[in-house]
Amino acid sequence: MVPPAVTLVAVVLCCALVVDRLIGDPHSRYHPVALLGSFIGLWGKPAYYPVRFQRIAGVLLWVLTVFLFTLPFILFTALAPCFLYLLVAPFLLKCCFAWRSLEEHTLAVVSALNEDVETGREKVRLLVSRNTAELDRDQILSAGYESMTENLTDSIISPLFWFSLFGLAGAAACRAINTMDAMLGYHDERERIGWWPARTDDILNYIPARITVLLLLIWFAGRGTASHAWQVMCRDSLKRPGFNGGIVMAAMAGGTGIRFEKPGVYTIGDGTRTLDEGGSDIIRATRAVTLMYAIIACCVLFLLGATINNIGI
Repeated sequence: MVPPAVTLVAVVLCCALVVDRLIGDPHSRYHPVALLGSFIGLWGKPAYYPVRFQRIAGVLLWVLTVFLFTLPFILFTALAPCFLYLLVAPFLLKCCFAWRSLEEHTLAVVSALNEDVETGREKVRLLVSRNTAELDRDQILSAGYESMTENLTDSIISPLFWFSLFGLAGAAACRAINTMDAMLGYHDERERIGWWPARTDDILNYIPARITVLLLLIWFAGRGTASHAWQVMCRDSLKRPGFNGGIVMAAMAGGTGIRFEKPGVYTIGDGTRTLDEGGSDIIRATRAVTLMYAIIACCVLFLLGATINNIGI
């Protein structure tokens, strides 16, 4: 990668964050991720395939989906002149992560609960796969803020991380893989066809999840709660299935003093504060980690570009 390309990646990352805060995610069936979801919905029905072929179908269609979604991003990067790339790439990258909309969806749950619990259940049902019919107010808040915390990695840090390494193609592939996991990675009739999407999503998010935890600990160190965040993470991170989401949720719960609860499955954190008290701190921590990652990534990219330029590559 030549120096201008390295520098452009940093500039595009910063511009994409600004675009996100200004416009968020338009609610349209023609949004690239909405089209991606529709395509996954076409092939992601286990009933279409004999049981013994479902795992193979999941792998083959995973490859096809990643290829089709990533190809336009690859072609644009390869063919667009520099000025056009600089103008359009922030919007393309914006399609691959969700920061403002993540906050909006969570705050919509909080707002709905101010009306009544049933409205809150309806709103949070859009964010989580669990049965929301019997959730009480605290459990609804927990589900909403859990979704924000988990997606801090999946929907923000991970696509930005892979963009930092591989440009638009990396961010697009990340978005495609994460969307397949979100739609198919469950222990139900979709388990066989969603096995490969779920495993690759775990691998894809392994490093970004740990970057997220590190940045959370740095943020909480400035607020005097890093030691508790670390203690809760060490104690509770394995309570949630998977090896990525649990560490982020436990660090967030410990640092903010709240408790995440999925009835009958796990309880993470001590709950020294209610989610009404600590919810705003979760939003602030999410914003801080996003900005910290962007600043660090841009500094590294600019330094890399300068180093390459100095040695004449």
